[in-house]
Amino acid sequence: VTGSAMTAQEATQQLQLLPSWSLGDGYVERRFAFANYFETLAFVNALAYVVHHEDHHPVLTVEFNRCTVRFNTHSVHGLSVNDFICAAKTDALFEQRFSV
Repeated sequence: VTGSAMTAQEATQQLQLLPSWSLGDGYVERRFAFANYFETLAFVNALAYVVHHEDHHPVLTVEFNRCTVRFNTHSVHGLSVNDFICAAKTDALFEQRFSV
């Protein structure tokens, strides 16, 4: 990703498509809840696969029954469209976690 970070207005517009996410200072974040540690780690591993193919790696805070996911784009020192694309893919992954 090259260029400059999104403006606050652009980020707010993108966030409207992802109501479960919140904006921080230069990042977008969501906490996901799970029934137990196994489900949490299964999600983390599946997310690692998805974001590796996007070449866009979030900050993950992993706890027993939850995981906080935070995206930002280091190269622009803020948010890019790719952060919101990856956030949407993370939501889709979370929604299908019990369909396998």
